[in-house]
Amino acid sequence: MSAPLALLRLKCPRCRRGRLFTHSALNLQHFDDMPTACPVCGLHYEPEVGFYWGAMYISYGLSVGVVVLTGILVYFLAHDPAVWVYIAAVAGVVVLLTPVLFRYARALMLYWFGGTCYDPKYAGREQ
Repeated sequence: MSAPLALLRLKCPRCRRGRLFTHSALNLQHFDDMPTACPVCGLHYEPEVGFYWGAMYISYGLSVGVVVLTGILVYFLAHDPAVWVYIAAVAGVVVLLTPVLFRYARALMLYWFGGTCYDPKYAGREQ
């Protein structure tokens, strides 16, 4: 599996098979639960204490993109409605996408700054 596909499917950056999160994003009580290590290759998902603090900046960037895209869509689909419509639409979309944005911010942080590369010797192991 390619790195972009593994990232999109939220898989481990080293083996590209182990899951990064233990529960579905739809499980709002546990959408942020991550195992301490990959169940396939044993890669520790937190390379150092406080590693994921940097994911807040990635999440902010993703949120800005969602806000801009939602604003543009509302403008064109609703023919430039009142300001409250923009605010309601943006707030609703951001709240609904919060679990997804959180997960992808963490996954991007791990892939970009985790210091781990794909290792094919782990790719054939079963979960």
